[in-house]
Amino acid sequence: MNNSALLELLSITIPTNRIATTPAHPRDSARLLLLRRATSEITDLTIRDLPSLLSPSNLLVLNNSKVIPARLICSQNRTELLLLEETSPGWWTALGTPSKRLQPGTIVSPDPIPGSTPAGPAPQLRVEKHIPGGQLVLRVLGDSLNLQQYGLPPLPPYILKSRKVQGQPDFQPTDPADYQTTYAQPPGSVAAPTAGLHVTPELLAQFPHAFVTLHVGLGTFRPIKTEDFRDHPMHAEHYEIPAGFAEKADAADKLIAVGTTSARVLESAPSLHPHTGTTSAYIYPPYEFKRVGGLLTNFHLAHSTLLLLVAAFAGPELTLRAYQHALKNNYRFFSFGDAMLIL
Repeated sequence: MNNSALLELLSITIPTNRIATTPAHPRDSARLLLLRRATSEITDLTIRDLPSLLSPSNLLVLNNSKVIPARLICSQNRTELLLLEETSPGWWTALGTPSKRLQPGTIVSPDPIPGSTPAGPAPQLRVEKHIPGGQLVLRVLGDSLNLQQYGLPPLPPYILKSRKVQGQPDFQPTDPADYQTTYAQPPGSVAAPTAGLHVTPELLAQFPHAFVTLHVGLGTFRPIKTEDFRDHPMHAEHYEIPAGFAEKADAADKLIAVGTTSARVLESAPSLHPHTGTTSAYIYPPYEFKRVGGLLTNFHLAHSTLLLLVAAFAGPELTLRAYQHALKNNYRFFSFGDAMLIL
């Protein structure tokens, strides 16, 4: 393994103007970089080319977790919250900024969604305590928290920052639909499984496919801050493999993971028979994949565990070449950006 290529990849710089602040419309018009591991060949295509690239004997595996509107703007308190998980009714773990205004006992009240006029008073949440990892424990006071009226899509901070730099509004009315896969079902993610954002119902109908569920949380999006990336602590995330999945997987000659979250479920689950569990799988080179035979993924942030997983699948040198090619050829990056298919 080429450690210098891996370190260069992990610290790669993506110019601000290459960060996509809105998705491609229609979804399947996004660009697709095809990367073939056997030949190191790179080809520029679009998502619509997927049917010509995959075999009918392949199985597309997608994460059907639904993103909840987990971002709360509390302008009266000059704070912002990202809800992570409702651990019991009315109790949430969350991240909050600035932390100095969110000391235990502080009561915050979220703003309604722009353009809406909720009936009744705004909900209130109290900071109960701080817990390790920079998280807060919040309790909803009084009535339950209606996230459909007060929660915004949890767009990544880099999208919001890029919008601000470009003079775009923080919230756009299309965000709730744009930041959700077309096949999302069980709610629970606080970040989108972004590779799936490109997939339309018409495109999906052309492939044998199956769903797993992984509720995206800190384990997926928390950046690496340790000096040695191998020391990064991974947070556990809940997953489920449904009935019938194992039979579909057994009938396929290759499993194509749509996104790193699907890949982590496939690689870490003790079996592919129906069960629920948690995974804190941390995949980085020189990991050898046991179940995943192909990967559809977006372009990821530097210093991220997602980038390490891609580097483990394609190899650090080839992944670095792909990113350099994407930069040179005007691909759009990150959650709303273009995609890469690694075969």
